[in-house]
Amino acid sequence: MRLATIGTEAGPRAAVLRGDGAVLLEDYADVGALLRDGEVGMEAARRAAAGDGDPRPFAEGDLLRPVLAPHAIVCVGLNYATHIREMGRELPTDPTLFAKLARTLTDPYADVELPPASDKVDYEAELAVVIGTGGRDIAAADAWSHVAGVTLLNDVTARDYQRRTLQWFAGKAFQRSTPVGPWIVTPDEAGDLGEQEIALRVNGEERQRASLGDLVFDVPALVADLSRIVELEPGDIVATGTPGGVGEPQGRFLADGDVVEVAVERIGTLRNTFRAAR
Repeated sequence: MRLATIGTEAGPRAAVLRGDGAVLLEDYADVGALLRDGEVGMEAARRAAAGDGDPRPFAEGDLLRPVLAPHAIVCVGLNYATHIREMGRELPTDPTLFAKLARTLTDPYADVELPPASDKVDYEAELAVVIGTGGRDIAAADAWSHVAGVTLLNDVTARDYQRRTLQWFAGKAFQRSTPVGPWIVTPDEAGDLGEQEIALRVNGEERQRASLGDLVFDVPALVADLSRIVELEPGDIVATGTPGGVGEPQGRFLADGDVVEVAVERIGTLRNTFRAAR
């Protein structure tokens, strides 16, 4: 299934995408609310995917980030083996973790404002995991049963703010800077992630491409590790890190009018235009 949040005249609604249309689930304002309703919510989604309800047309601009206000957004740094080695570093023995605020997120096709405070705004293509069933101390072998699905995230980073201190938060937390979406793809439809690639393009020029099988800490390992630290909740987002090819080493930062796309073939494409502040 593909689970989305659609902006409608009556406000945002969770939806199941079927064919070229969306079946609205009127009881849920977003996919996060659907996931927090547990099996009841998922059963409603499965019925819609199987044929209940009439799909309505929607435009790209109607798609909102699937979980409007996740309770937790945890990101992983330095998680692609080839990227780490090209930087001359040793592979980490534990995940490098940092958090984002929900207000940092924005929608999958929204314009993203370049913050006036920074002139070194960079891109980072990432696979993101959305928790479906919460839990604590989850075994890696059971992790996929706690995952609602996967989506895409661009961890847009103000490098000058990131480098101000040893902590990365400032560079990663500008308001409405991190697009997520365009929808959540359930694990059965996403298939074997290790056989797929993630890519990022700026104005059509490919800047990043890597196999998702190159993750040092894969989805089960990350879910297990995080759940030892804190109880995971439905709708929480885990961003799994970015591969090599980011702009900073080349001095190629984002500018007004740049169009950035993040894509995984079996998930979809995230597309945002970056705009100078007016």
